[in-house]
Amino acid sequence: MASDPMHPAASRTVLPVDLTLQIACARAGVPHRRSILRWVSAALSSTAPRQSATITIRFAGRAEARRLNKAYRGRDYATNVLTFSYPALPMPESRARGRRSASPPLQGDIVICPAVVAAEAREQAKTLVAHHAHLVVHGMLHLLGFDHEEDRAAEDMEGLERKILDTLGYPDPYATSAVDACHPKPLRGSVRTRKANATSHAR
Repeated sequence: MASDPMHPAASRTVLPVDLTLQIACARAGVPHRRSILRWVSAALSSTAPRQSATITIRFAGRAEARRLNKAYRGRDYATNVLTFSYPALPMPESRARGRRSASPPLQGDIVICPAVVAAEAREQAKTLVAHHAHLVVHGMLHLLGFDHEEDRAAEDMEGLERKILDTLGYPDPYATSAVDACHPKPLRGSVRTRKANATSHAR
């Protein structure tokens, strides 16, 4: 697994995050769970400080990433990250007591292809862990409603990504290239069967 360097300015905010990891590919290069949780929490604390989340992150091989990208985006190649957003459900009454002002839990899936991430990191002269951190943050911002469809929206989203990654101790992710990401429909077999946000956010 890739190591994650600590940084004195890194966010240590602990939010109620229910994180499920699925590894459906070779484990080489897959980040540590604690690193992923830190990245997810940083994205939440920077944009929605009262937001809890139930997130599944699936690490998939090239064949699966290509199949999903073709099925949901009509693009026949393995992409680096895909995001699957779900409408928030009301918090159960037993958990909602005393938390009336809190937002409903954020729910969604993020699919990352480590083979593509590794190839991009080499091509862009980035560290593997920094590129993974960027893609997790990028995916989380999509789940939180950000996109890069229009130039202004892209500038706002990229600026926020830079800010979050800087607090985590990583360099500007857009110094060399942009990210390819989208919001397709839910994964078949997902534990959540509600309709997902199917709006594409690929640039």
